[in-house]
Amino acid sequence: MRVIFAGTPDFARAALAALLDAGHEVPLVLTQPDRPAGRGMKLQASPVKQLALARGIAVAQPRSLRLDGKYPEDAAAAQAALFGAQANVMVVAAYGLILPQWVLDLPPLGCLNIHASLLPRWRGAAPIHRVIEAGDEQTGITIMQMDAGLDTGDMLLRRALPIAPGDTTASLHDRLAELGGRLIVQALQDAEHGRLQATPQPQDGITYAHKIDKAEAAIDWHEPAEVIARRVRAFDPFPGAATTLQGEALKVWGCEIDSTPRMNHAGPGQILLVNDAGVHVACGDGTALILTALQRPGGKRLAAHEFLRGVQLTPGMVLGGGA
Repeated sequence: MRVIFAGTPDFARAALAALLDAGHEVPLVLTQPDRPAGRGMKLQASPVKQLALARGIAVAQPRSLRLDGKYPEDAAAAQAALFGAQANVMVVAAYGLILPQWVLDLPPLGCLNIHASLLPRWRGAAPIHRVIEAGDEQTGITIMQMDAGLDTGDMLLRRALPIAPGDTTASLHDRLAELGGRLIVQALQDAEHGRLQATPQPQDGITYAHKIDKAEAAIDWHEPAEVIARRVRAFDPFPGAATTLQGEALKVWGCEIDSTPRMNHAGPGQILLVNDAGVHVACGDGTALILTALQRPGGKRLAAHEFLRGVQLTPGMVLGGGA
């Protein structure tokens, strides 16, 4: 099958690789324009572009697909490329641009989206972060027929994936990316044989996974330990849960619930104990966390016992604020 592919990050790269390995012909890839990255802030191609170029696939990087928008010249060039590709279907995964109706209507089989949640739960930009933050026990992949709404189209395939207690956004992302690749290959195979069935999304259970803001990284030690622990995992690798100690920023990359009783007089954010297990910190509702991985500005992520070789933390100190 001839497939136009639209995607940008590693999640999308996994899907493009799966389509190519399954033998589908991809005459055109759409991806976001190169962005500055790294310490030198040099322009860097997206993971999808890197794979496409390595496989000899034509790449278009329009800033917009709206013919009446801010970059009509980009949209017009993309339109010509899309028409010229003469594809059966367009597959979209974490592309980053809204598709106008003319794009949705262009391929005979329409546009299929690989969405990293069990729709209608967690529509929107950050479903992997939000599912961990919320404490859900499972998530999954939905292959969806795209329409003009925000992740509102009919469901074509849907597969659940359990969330492990220690999953971070990074670890869950990788498993979902692999599942998304397998499921889109199955969806196209089903479409070729007329087996693909569309099911409208239920109106019950709709939630929205709003884009992650760096301001959310600040740990509020007044919250219960379980809530903080979920956010630490949800914000790994971005933006990283943050706190401060005596005005210095600290990133918290790992923690576990402290099952020992907390001293009643300890305030939220107060260090209770420092030992081989890590840094024990008082949280809200009489709970506590053990911080097991930390990072100073400009430093590396370190296990707590390594971190403590260079930073002296003692009971009674108070963590607080964001960074």
